[in-house]
Amino acid sequence: MLPGVESSVELAVSMPGLRVWRATTESLHTGIKEHFGVGRIDRGDTEWWGGGKVWRSVAGTVLVKQPGDVVRHLTHRGPTTFTAVMLPSADVAQVRSEGRAVTLPQLEAADGRAAPFHRLLDAATAAVDRLSLEVAVAEAVSALATISSAVPDHSRPVRRAIELIRARLCESITLDDLASHASLDKFHLCRAFRAQVGMPPHTYLTHLRIARAKELLLRGVRASEIAPQVGFYDQAQLTRHFRKLVGTTPARYPQKASPR
Repeated sequence: MLPGVESSVELAVSMPGLRVWRATTESLHTGIKEHFGVGRIDRGDTEWWGGGKVWRSVAGTVLVKQPGDVVRHLTHRGPTTFTAVMLPSADVAQVRSEGRAVTLPQLEAADGRAAPFHRLLDAATAAVDRLSLEVAVAEAVSALATISSAVPDHSRPVRRAIELIRARLCESITLDDLASHASLDKFHLCRAFRAQVGMPPHTYLTHLRIARAKELLLRGVRASEIAPQVGFYDQAQLTRHFRKLVGTTPARYPQKASPR
């Protein structure tokens, strides 16, 4: 089950390792994206906050997400159904290593830049052969390089705060640490961080720790060994945050996340 949705089904595809979902939601969910992905609204009308502004997504809208993106749903005008494809991280890493991948969170249905993503989503839901799907994925990943962002980047202090949070994910970190690294007083940093990222630093850190815990669990690390590896004091603290953000316990997560 995808986080923040009431129902989802993982679609069978011909390309090994590619994951595709169709899901429906009416819940107002806030979370951090953990993977590069492309989605399309199949039915519905929803408003959400991301990248420092409010977006409205209707049927045909294409959404492009990357790790670390914060998304906060504001309202759904009825159920929203969407299809999502998780892009292969190795392929995206190759494009990013060339300094070419810049993402715009949303593309309207008629935007010509959305065409490769529509082809990928159509191919993924039409059960095409492996070669056809691999070509569609390659074209979609390449298309990331052609999207110019109209959303201002995070300010330098906020970028530096994020860098430190990620670098010290498993360690204790204080607001003074962040402020010192960002070269900005803690009062202005807190205000800027929430405005630009969409949540305060401590919440952002918790989301990243839970994302890391999910990765370790899927690699086969026992739930009882996870807490110290992701910066939580003990198992109880991990379980409390994990249940709140994921909707299940660490011990049960690998079974629920496994493809059916």
